[in-house]
Amino acid sequence: MNPVIDQARIRREALRWLILLTLNNARPVGAFEGPILSVAQSEYPDATPLELRRELDYLGGRHLVRLDKQPSGRWFADLTRFGTDVAEYTIDCEPGISRPAKYW
Repeated sequence: MNPVIDQARIRREALRWLILLTLNNARPVGAFEGPILSVAQSEYPDATPLELRRELDYLGGRHLVRLDKQPSGRWFADLTRFGTDVAEYTIDCEPGISRPAKYW
């Protein structure tokens, strides 16, 4: 009996991890959604702005990312203390983000 592989879930969770890494590299300034989307599209060329916003919103709901949804329509994101700790492997990562196992 083969388990069913949920490709959509794998992609969502990997994209969340990629967003955290991107924002960790953008520290201490943070980044608008455009550059984050460019990084996401380097891994997933078909990634869309809506998909990115959905995952940013998810990370914001978990208090890993602080979002500034500007009246102009642009979103600005920055890591919270918890987001930085997850990206730097100083705290455990709860399910929902596919952070690779620490190998060092």
